[in-house]
Amino acid sequence: MELNRNQYFFIGLVILLIGVQLRMVSSYTLTHEATKFLANRSQTSASDSALLAISSDMGAQHQKTIQPPEWIGWCLMSVGGVLILHSLAMRKPGAG
Repeated sequence: MELNRNQYFFIGLVILLIGVQLRMVSSYTLTHEATKFLANRSQTSASDSALLAISSDMGAQHQKTIQPPEWIGWCLMSVGGVLILHSLAMRKPGAG
């Protein structure tokens, strides 16, 4: 599958905007369901999973907070910018 100019531009724009969002927000708090999903799928120690199971049974709303490192936002913005510039350097679709 070959990507054309418009697809490169769109992918670059989406990656750039995700990078901007990661730079603007310092942390993300997951919902109870998302935290439980990650706890079930990740490899944790027995005491951590037991603590989560006990707190879930008691009705406690344990929520995980994710703090992405600063470099991820810069990296995504850079990759998005390069993809946008690459799309502008390509031939227009339909041009022979």
